[in-house]
Amino acid sequence: MSERLSVLKTYKLFVGGKFPRSESGRVYEVTDTKGTWLANAPLASRKDARDAVVAARKAFGGWSGATAYNRGQILYRVAEMLEGRRGQFVHEVADAEGLSKSKAGLQVDAAIDRWVWYAGWSDKTAQIAGSANPVAGPYFNLSAPEPTGVVALLAPQDSSFLGLVSVIAPAIVTGNTTVVVAAEAAPLPALSLAEVLATSDLPGGVVNVLSGRTAELAAPLAAHQDVNAIDLAGAGADAELATELEKAAADNLKRVLRPQPVDWPATPGTARLLAFLETKTVWHPTGA
Repeated sequence: MSERLSVLKTYKLFVGGKFPRSESGRVYEVTDTKGTWLANAPLASRKDARDAVVAARKAFGGWSGATAYNRGQILYRVAEMLEGRRGQFVHEVADAEGLSKSKAGLQVDAAIDRWVWYAGWSDKTAQIAGSANPVAGPYFNLSAPEPTGVVALLAPQDSSFLGLVSVIAPAIVTGNTTVVVAAEAAPLPALSLAEVLATSDLPGGVVNVLSGRTAELAAPLAAHQDVNAIDLAGAGADAELATELEKAAADNLKRVLRPQPVDWPATPGTARLLAFLETKTVWHPTGA
């Protein structure tokens, strides 16, 4: 039997539920921690970032209007599909982070478990973030959490898959839609995750994944008037960049989650779950 040629994978962006190449046609080389070539990843442009924001805004109405129970079901479906492709992600995380297969397996297992963990919070967030407020008068005064809107997420540079999941899942389970900038040096797990999301009942545009230069993509997202919030986790190693992005975000009063050291394998708590929520308060006569 003759030796067959391997079929090299063409990685693409994920925008609006589809897989386009970068509009610029650019790519960049992705290597493992030893400098061995792994793949060419699309080098997204500012226009790609703007297109992703348009897709996220278009998806926001349907996703935020879905029931919390339905969003939880979809996140659990993502976990199911990741379980079936565990071997692929173990391989990609091992290459991306220079880990042994056993250690990479622990990272992937933790990421799958995290999808399940956040799926369970989908219909419980209102209980911890909402309230019935005592007021002087014949009224019910109720506060309830609502999603902020379109959230730009700079994926952590030091955790290509577990950290990535840990910023995406809490943002979308509460009804936000997202534009994700993958880790610059290790984008392949994020681009493969997009393939899972595309076939997991998640509506197109809820998660949009871009790969490329973090600083190049973060700048237009921070300044974009239709982006409502930004998570600067991926700018943690560059304090100057984080400050510039925060200043740009102030132009339309974006919510900003500043970068801080995070132990990604640790139980995440509810901080990111509650970071991109607004509180709506309504008054209703009691009829007394």
